[in-house]
Amino acid sequence: MKKSFFNRQNTAITALFTGSSISELLAKTRAAAANGADGIAIEINNLPPEDRTVDNFRTLIKDVPLPFMFICYRNCKWFANDDEARQEFLLRAAEAGAEVIDVMGDLYAKADNELTTDPTAVEKQKKLMEEIRARGAKVLISSHMHMLPPQSAEEILKHLTIQSERGADICKIVTNGDTEEAFLEAIRADMMLSRVFPKPFIHLTGGRYSKLHRFMGTKLGLAITFGVSAYDMTSYNQPLISSFKSVRDLIPWDIGDIQ
Repeated sequence: MKKSFFNRQNTAITALFTGSSISELLAKTRAAAANGADGIAIEINNLPPEDRTVDNFRTLIKDVPLPFMFICYRNCKWFANDDEARQEFLLRAAEAGAEVIDVMGDLYAKADNELTTDPTAVEKQKKLMEEIRARGAKVLISSHMHMLPPQSAEEILKHLTIQSERGADICKIVTNGDTEEAFLEAIRADMMLSRVFPKPFIHLTGGRYSKLHRFMGTKLGLAITFGVSAYDMTSYNQPLISSFKSVRDLIPWDIGDIQ
């Protein structure tokens, strides 16, 4: 049976990384698979535009038997402020066989909470999602709010509901988890989402409690979480794939056990 981010019995522990060449990405993909990752998420922001081809993406996807997600945010080295250009490369990834493509919640109209309400931008997002699905991939809508004040569980649910209504197959939010109060509210949000939210969701936090919240998320209903195979200067705040697997596999409890 083909591995997938969907219809799983547990959280997909997914390796997240970037690279400046296809060979580097291949090496990181193989390392992630060897370390037991359930999926691969590649940020193509550092990959030269001439290397962002359907054939190259297909080479990556076929290298290991894992589901792939492709991402290109505004930290793209070449197209940071060109929302239109970045999506063309993601459409190539969808055509190459990626299972999931990340669509920013404020794509085409930047917003502080990364969830635009601009009608024109929203319609363009919907059209893009149709194009992604026409190429065989599903859509993750993401909003990164970890630099904003902490959100209540109810606010997080409302935010993800808007993403869902916009057409997401998976809904993702990253919130502020820098205080004990924010951490506890994040846990309450996960438990609420697991109980009432009808689609796969990803809720991560940034800040001092980020790692602990991410470990606990594997037991609280998250569809996908992200880690790394090894630390470098840009990923020290991400849990290791091996650590994630230890937590997920050694604790004999899941929120589904009480629902």
